[in-house]
Amino acid sequence: MAAKQISLPAKLINGGIAGIVGVTCVFPIDLAKTRLQNQQNGSRLYTSMSDCLIKTIRSEGYFGMYRGAAVNLTLVTPEKAIKLAANDFFRHHLSKDGKLTLVKEMLAGCGAGTCQVIVTTPMEMLKIQLQDAGRLAAQRKLMPETVAAGTVETKSPTAMQITRQLLREKGIAGLYKGLGATLLRDVPFSIIYFPLFANLSNLGKKSTEGPAPFYVSFISGCIAGSIAAVAVNPVDVIKTRLQSLNRASTEDTYSGVTDCVRKIMRNEGPSAFLKGAYCRALVIAPLFGIAQVVYFLGVGEYILSFLSKKNN
Repeated sequence: MAAKQISLPAKLINGGIAGIVGVTCVFPIDLAKTRLQNQQNGSRLYTSMSDCLIKTIRSEGYFGMYRGAAVNLTLVTPEKAIKLAANDFFRHHLSKDGKLTLVKEMLAGCGAGTCQVIVTTPMEMLKIQLQDAGRLAAQRKLMPETVAAGTVETKSPTAMQITRQLLREKGIAGLYKGLGATLLRDVPFSIIYFPLFANLSNLGKKSTEGPAPFYVSFISGCIAGSIAAVAVNPVDVIKTRLQSLNRASTEDTYSGVTDCVRKIMRNEGPSAFLKGAYCRALVIAPLFGIAQVVYFLGVGEYILSFLSKKNN
């Protein structure tokens, strides 16, 4: 059992599979979250998540809800793999000297959240540009007063075009715009999520030995994920605003985290920091519920075992 717990290749496979399955299921809601968070007073195109999804389908078709999905599906594999495997790695080593206390669980989560931003930041940077392109295109048609005079409508850029432009103009730092805000979101998220998930799972165990049943892992992942998601939503709003490169003429631009907080408070009020919180909870809950089921069912361990037998 101990070997299974510290099998990093298996953990990486589990995290990757979980990320792909989860993202495929909830991506349209994530798109709605990004568009709602990027709306500012005076340029509100969508009134709610359902309104956003309906208008997106009408103007961009069904697949419009999956703008940026290719980037997310490509990079979510290493991102989820790093996050889940790093947390397991830190928990294993922190428990060597005795009982895994709540403080140690939070430290493990902190380590996992810090590691994952290596992949999370550029993934979110590209995904946000692609997800928000449809909102800006719709504003040109439905709210022309928010678009600067003389602005020419252009085709939505691809992930590769955005990447090349950022690398050409700003180097690798261009892909890591919003790194500070991403850290401020992902580290507290992991500090809240992983200890909460572990303790909820322990409550559902039928015995002190062995993992919790898969349905307990799923429910625990959903509850812990939604609570952590809502808790860090204000920072997610800031991160989304900082990473958005294109804006309507009536929308604010920001020079950093402090400037963003100040302008949102002044122009939109404190409630703006909760924009997209409902969507974010709906995204994160099943995403982490699915992730934990795949993770604890040991799909990665099974694949490695099968390949090992085949090679022998």
